[in-house]
Amino acid sequence: MIDFKRLAEYKELFKFFSVHFDYPEKLTFHPKSFAVKEEVPEMVKNHIEAYEKHVMELSLDENREEYIHTFDFEKQNSLFMTYANFEDGKERGQMLAKLKVLYEMFGLEMPDNELSDYLPLMCEFIYAGDWENDDRKEGSFSLLIGVIEDGSYHLLKSLEKQESHYTPLVKALRETFKQCMRQPAGEQG
Repeated sequence: MIDFKRLAEYKELFKFFSVHFDYPEKLTFHPKSFAVKEEVPEMVKNHIEAYEKHVMELSLDENREEYIHTFDFEKQNSLFMTYANFEDGKERGQMLAKLKVLYEMFGLEMPDNELSDYLPLMCEFIYAGDWENDDRKEGSFSLLIGVIEDGSYHLLKSLEKQESHYTPLVKALRETFKQCMRQPAGEQG
């Protein structure tokens, strides 16, 4: 089950993920963007610091080159979270439609030129969506987080093989979701 209180506490962290999984811009690597790591559990912080160390050693142009090489030229490194399971099949289209409805249900209007399973958009939704006081969030977020966890698992395995500097960023995202899960009553973790 999802701990929505904790998920809400990490909204700024999801903004960070949205920015850092997207194409690098001038302010992407500003030191202030990494301040978010001070407010998170140690495991998440350690992954963010490892990612930060790598990207701060490169210029903006080098980071852009690395981003393009990693995500645009490597099919198995897709930032589209349903691609690994469905590629371009009918099931993927159905999942994209479900995600789009979910975003709109919680007040986030989808850009026309974007697919609803794009990881930066999904993280932005968690950050900016109006879901905190909505009773419909439980089932909807189970779908959303399930899609992200499944897609990011495939992404992580591929990035690990390539020894990509984006590996710690994916680990930080996955660890954040672990921190946002609560044990059912009666179970101990």
